[in-house]
Amino acid sequence: MKKIAIFPGSFDPITIGHVDVVKRAAKVFDEIVVAIGVNTQKKYLFDLEERTNWIKKVFANETNVRVETYQGLTVNFCKEIGANYIIRGIRSSADFEYEKTIAQLNQMMHAEVETFLILSSPELSAISSTIVREIIIGKGDVSKFIPHEICEAVIKSLH
Repeated sequence: MKKIAIFPGSFDPITIGHVDVVKRAAKVFDEIVVAIGVNTQKKYLFDLEERTNWIKKVFANETNVRVETYQGLTVNFCKEIGANYIIRGIRSSADFEYEKTIAQLNQMMHAEVETFLILSSPELSAISSTIVREIIIGKGDVSKFIPHEICEAVIKSLH
């Protein structure tokens, strides 16, 4: 049976920390689906089409990584596409506690879905989409925090 994992998030924007987690997980799983969750209650800095195109561009050379969007519960999306694994990146103990709770609830809803927590690389643990958005809004240099393949496009999209 093919091991399909999803890496869910809003990726607003995708960071080099996200890329690191996906590339490391791609060595373990047959297929990684970068799953962009759509929450109608949430205000995004970048629109869904931009985020989707950027992520596709970043992983264009990764044969076992694809990008999809979804609405609703992540575990329901897993069932919909035949994924039995969820990948989550962990930067801190606070991330761990939050992700542990979500993983346990997901397993109670769908026992066949396992969550794998991947520790961030130490040099990337301070990077989050929230902080990167603040740097972008403040017109700071984000080139060290987002993939080089999309850096120019990210900056242009706001001007």
